[in-house]
Amino acid sequence: MTRARRAALPSRPVSTYEPHLVVMDVDSTFITGEVVELLAAHAGSEVLVTEITERAMRGEIDFAASLHERVATLAGLPESVLADVLAAVEPSPGARELVAELDARGWPVGLVSGGFIEIVRPLAASFGITLTRANALEVVDGRLTGKVSGPVVDRAAKAVVLREYAETVGIPMERTIAIGDGANDIDMVVAAGFGIAFNAKPLLCEAADAVVRDRLDAVLDLPVFRP
Repeated sequence: MTRARRAALPSRPVSTYEPHLVVMDVDSTFITGEVVELLAAHAGSEVLVTEITERAMRGEIDFAASLHERVATLAGLPESVLADVLAAVEPSPGARELVAELDARGWPVGLVSGGFIEIVRPLAASFGITLTRANALEVVDGRLTGKVSGPVVDRAAKAVVLREYAETVGIPMERTIAIGDGANDIDMVVAAGFGIAFNAKPLLCEAADAVVRDRLDAVLDLPVFRP
């Protein structure tokens, strides 16, 4: 669904301080980089993984297939590398300010990622965020196997998670806000009451209600965040 098509839908008030649920993608949205690329740097596969990631975010290849291909290059890495990568993760400029403002308003925040829960969960906890969903890396005898455990959190799954979060916190879908950067965020951004493309690829920019660049807290200037 393009932005033009969304604009043709019946209008609804967006200027309100009623509690909204804000759900964000993680890699290249809530944080500056891609965790799988940080892991790949330890495995010597960073160039290959970066190229695959770029194609997936542009919507050129299937996300789930791309994830399996990238994770396969991590086979044999020690589980301890996860702590090193977590320490290297950098929140996007304005991420802390945005979460602080939303917390002050009493607006719930959730993270959903096509990345890895081993990084997302402790990262979220450091911000006081409890709603988290991401892929799990399979570990056997203290080493990554090159596989993920369970269903992949892909484009369709992110939209499902958004609805689950909304039900969990008791907020209607029309008062949900989704923020992402890549093609795998399209379903979530379209499903939300208001969808935002942040430093995003063209396909997502076309589908979103608003496009924001540079600082994550710049979304606070959008009408949906203002009284």
